[in-house]
Amino acid sequence: MNAFDFLTPPRSGKPRKNGITMVLDKGMGPASARDLMEISSDYVDFIKFGWGTLPLHRRDTVKEKVDMYRSFDVEPYPGGTLFEIAHLNDKVEEYFQEARSLGFETLEISNGTVEIETEEKCRLIEMAVDEGFMVISEVGKKDPEMDRLLEPEDRVRLVRADLRAGASMVLMEARESGQNIGIYDERGNIREDEFNHLTDRLPMDRIIWEAPQKSQQVYFILKIGPDVNLGNIPPEEITALETIRRGLRGDTLGKVNL
Repeated sequence: MNAFDFLTPPRSGKPRKNGITMVLDKGMGPASARDLMEISSDYVDFIKFGWGTLPLHRRDTVKEKVDMYRSFDVEPYPGGTLFEIAHLNDKVEEYFQEARSLGFETLEISNGTVEIETEEKCRLIEMAVDEGFMVISEVGKKDPEMDRLLEPEDRVRLVRADLRAGASMVLMEARESGQNIGIYDERGNIREDEFNHLTDRLPMDRIIWEAPQKSQQVYFILKIGPDVNLGNIPPEEITALETIRRGLRGDTLGKVNL
């Protein structure tokens, strides 16, 4: 039983279909990662090894962390940039083999940096699904100038294409900063017209909004509800986010219903 359990509004347990939290691992050591899971794993559904960090660490260390995360019912997966690098080097089959040998069961497929046409991206999603992986795709560009070329309806079209190809969920790109990308302006504020366009046309249970900033997390929880799917959460903010979801912080106290 948790401390002050009688004051804590309940939330659905894992495996969850919504209210998902995806955390960004930028290179934590195994001991730090385990400590984090000991105290926070109940509130984490996915953990992403950010961008291309994995090739910088020993295989046995990576596998140890993958196995450890999965022992806490947290699903780890490599960042989409690493997949894009594999595609750029014509090493997709080898990428799938290495991911499987390291214990990954989920992959991210994106085209945020490397130019991959929509039709080809969908083919790669289908290929990963046929290989037995769960796929989380990502929509958006990491270069702000390129991303600004995407109209809200373009994002709708791209998300729908990924879902039809077999992606289980789709990440809405915001990078680690949550600024000047996607639905966020240069300060990280939400562009409400674009946000409303997307929420009116897309299945919210299949979308993970990258929301690294507290103000963004509060916005989504108040607009969509505590069971909104949020990603790119810094490891040190897991508990803080859960308190926002449950109305245990002033930002949402008395304003959310679980």
